[in-house]
Amino acid sequence: MPLPPTPAHRADSILVGRDEQLRRLTEAVLRAPGVAVVEGEAGIGKTRLVSELLADPRLAGHRILTGAGRRIREPFPLGPILDALRSVGELLDARDLSPVTGALRPLLPELAHRLPPGPEPLDDRAAARHRVFRGLTDLLGALGDTLLVIDDAHWADEQTVDFLGYLLDDAPGGLSVIVTYRSEEADATLRTVTARLPDGLFHVHLELPSLTADETGALATALLGADRPITDEFAAYLCVRTSGLPFAIRELIALLSERGTLVRRGSGWARRTLDALDVPVGVRDSVLERTGRLSQTARTVAEVAAVLGEPVPLRTLTAASPLTADATADGLTEALAAGLIREQGAQIAYRHSLALQAVYDQIPLPRRQTLHGRAADAVAQQSPVLLGQLAHHLREAHRYDVWSDVAERAADQAAALGDHTEAAQLLEDVLRTAEPEPERRGALTDKLGQFAIIARRPPDILDLLQRAQALDVPRDVRGRLHFWTALQYEAAGAAPELLRGALKAAVENLGDRSEQAAHAMAGLGFPIGTDVPATEHAAWLDRALASAAVLDDPRAATLVRGKTAMQLVLRGDPRWQETADLVLARIDGSPTHPAEGSALYSLGEACLAGHDDFARRVLAIVPDARIGSQAELARRAITLLLDYASGAWQDIDDEAAALLEDLRDRRYMWVAAESVAASLRLARSGSSEVRPRLIEALGTALSANAYEVIPPIVTDLLRLDVLRERPQQGVDDTAEAFRLWELKALWPLAVQSLPALVRALVAADRTAEADRRLRQFATALRPLRAPLAGAAIQHARGLLTACTGDLAAAARLLDEAARSYDGFPRPYAAAQVREEAARMYLAAGDTAGAARLGEAIAAFEALGAHWDHDRATQAARDHGLATTPRHRRTRRGYGDGLSPRERQVAELATTGRTNREISEALFLSVRTVEGHLRSVLRKLGLRSRTELAHHLGRTNNGGARTGAGTDRST
Repeated sequence: MPLPPTPAHRADSILVGRDEQLRRLTEAVLRAPGVAVVEGEAGIGKTRLVSELLADPRLAGHRILTGAGRRIREPFPLGPILDALRSVGELLDARDLSPVTGALRPLLPELAHRLPPGPEPLDDRAAARHRVFRGLTDLLGALGDTLLVIDDAHWADEQTVDFLGYLLDDAPGGLSVIVTYRSEEADATLRTVTARLPDGLFHVHLELPSLTADETGALATALLGADRPITDEFAAYLCVRTSGLPFAIRELIALLSERGTLVRRGSGWARRTLDALDVPVGVRDSVLERTGRLSQTARTVAEVAAVLGEPVPLRTLTAASPLTADATADGLTEALAAGLIREQGAQIAYRHSLALQAVYDQIPLPRRQTLHGRAADAVAQQSPVLLGQLAHHLREAHRYDVWSDVAERAADQAAALGDHTEAAQLLEDVLRTAEPEPERRGALTDKLGQFAIIARRPPDILDLLQRAQALDVPRDVRGRLHFWTALQYEAAGAAPELLRGALKAAVENLGDRSEQAAHAMAGLGFPIGTDVPATEHAAWLDRALASAAVLDDPRAATLVRGKTAMQLVLRGDPRWQETADLVLARIDGSPTHPAEGSALYSLGEACLAGHDDFARRVLAIVPDARIGSQAELARRAITLLLDYASGAWQDIDDEAAALLEDLRDRRYMWVAAESVAASLRLARSGSSEVRPRLIEALGTALSANAYEVIPPIVTDLLRLDVLRERPQQGVDDTAEAFRLWELKALWPLAVQSLPALVRALVAADRTAEADRRLRQFATALRPLRAPLAGAAIQHARGLLTACTGDLAAAARLLDEAARSYDGFPRPYAAAQVREEAARMYLAAGDTAGAARLGEAIAAFEALGAHWDHDRATQAARDHGLATTPRHRRTRRGYGDGLSPRERQVAELATTGRTNREISEALFLSVRTVEGHLRSVLRKLGLRSRTELAHHLGRTNNGGARTGAGTDRST
């Protein structure tokens, strides 16, 4: 006889195949401060695992706070955090709370009577947000032993994610945090926050796998009754049909039980007529067949709840229902009894989002629109009105006129609270879906452009901006539309003439007193365009500084001054220091706004001209300010450049690889990471295969007008080609870089590659030209602030002096250059110069050469510059000097070659398989596969799967070995 449906409460009480994950999760929670990240696809059992933990008696003394991200987001930042804290009022004593927690009164009115008096309001929105972050952290710290659970963090707003990063940087002593999210929906920011945690914080990262066939059988057996094991054949069938998802297994067992298709076979349960029952792989048909067994009234209630999409009070569900109140109550009771819907506190919600989506998708479009209209009317009756939900239902009901107004209100609310990504998405949706009147379209597009430049994930809205520009809009609106267009061009790496044209149009329409016009002037001062001379850029920088002096908004003036100072320092203009001082005086050591953070990172680029100490001092101000993800990426990119130059190479390879991934949509910053990655690859291996990568990196940087990041690339190309005895090729391939540096008067950058150019020209029998270029540089640099110029020019003079035959004098000049490089420090450059000096000393018969060569070898060893180390060591052997073998630091015993596992992953990747398919084939987690692929690409000096396929195809057919870098003679 058929089994009765599995009771929902009993199904939810069973946990199978998660013992190890539960043990590690419990350990993280009990070792406060600690954090556990639980990752997995929908239906894998993340929430169920956490629920099992919360029942552990060892947590009896902990305060459990729970919050969750919502599918339909409201423009209220920090929603999951605030939801978690609303119930702690009775635990608080205002006498024990820090004054800053008073800033939470407007956000937590339920706790206002328990909190200290509110502080004076701040005009600066970012400063107010930072104070809220401090208040939330102090409040959590005051609660003692506490477990904070943030479920479905993939739906959380960006301020919640930012706050989690802030909180976990210095978590209160008694606090443990659990964050769950879906692997396929988590963005890079959430992954970064939960992956890069401080050393003192105990943490675990759990990626829940699908259940095996045995585990599937165990779960099904438990659902059916512990004394009724299922057959192995049935377990295998269930595992395949459900992909091992616990939720899907529960649904399918419930369906089969209701159908009566389970039969006793001996002492166990089997499925009747195995080949006759065609159940789909997923859960959709299972859920729909179960709902099909409900009465029409209950099915209607299920559809209404699916359209509402979020947990709602009973009164909202009743108002949205086309049934009478009594009929809705009856239908809800039936749906609750069937386990499809559940009570969640005082609200009604689906038991699982997969079931919700299955029911929603099968509602016919006309009926769905009608139900969304009723849902909009019901949500509009709530107090306060949830604008995000209201906008969503109005859109799906096709009430576009009303929707556009509500969506704009929701966008304004989101922007006012700092969630510019959500604000931009709302307005972009309106402009792409509805058809506003021309004047309104212009105003909405202008507002969208403003939100988009601040958004964490900037949308591609170039077509919308261009459409609005064709309308008859006010001149100031037109000017801003041109400015937003310029920023879109910049992000997309558009042709320089397009970018400059948009910037000029912005200035023409806005005048000199607009912050966007001042910003555009500073942009025109950037070295954009291959035929625009330095004098024109300088004139725009002068206009930008004059405009900044009369702007009403001091933050806008700070941003313009920061951008202008960056260009002045790269030109060696002495005014850069006074301009930078104005920026630092305004910020006063505590940046609180993205504009201030952007200004600081612009100043941080002073390191590229040799002002290292200043750059580090500026960059050190920012990490605690939490002023936005884009600024954080900029800080990491500039720090990478500074670490490369200053010889901080210990973990630089991994950071360069991570930035290449994180910056893939930000071409201008990406090329900075690529310049370091390519140069490191040459220093590590010396392989001539690196040359195409250097050439490509140089071309990308020049097309992106990123002239400030290419000195290492130009230098390495020239060095490599001299050693390959093809110096003229190096001179030819870097000629455009030198032409543009000179055209733009970027002498402090160009001089860094001057010694390599002189060496190549001499090697190409063009000594007279080398001498002319040296004198040209010396003259141009004399009135400028260019800290690296002294060392570089002395270095170049030493190389030219060697051409006269006076090797001892040349060596002394090189010695002086090395000591100058030491002062920055520039250890890689200093070691190279010492190697050159040593060769000259030894050739002149001076015993000082042995000491210099030893110093160079030691420096190369410390840096891990294997190519240089091996070359210098060979030079020592050639002169009969004692040497010691290089300490070959390896990664898990394979050096720069591929491990067997990395080779397996690489070969599967070249067949077109996805990371998930590779993980399933090799029984690895997706994250582990991603890590192996990054390592493979780094070791082989490649950047994509396409390049990997070409490389393996070549090497597997008799070419170079795939263990890149193991043959250091190339």
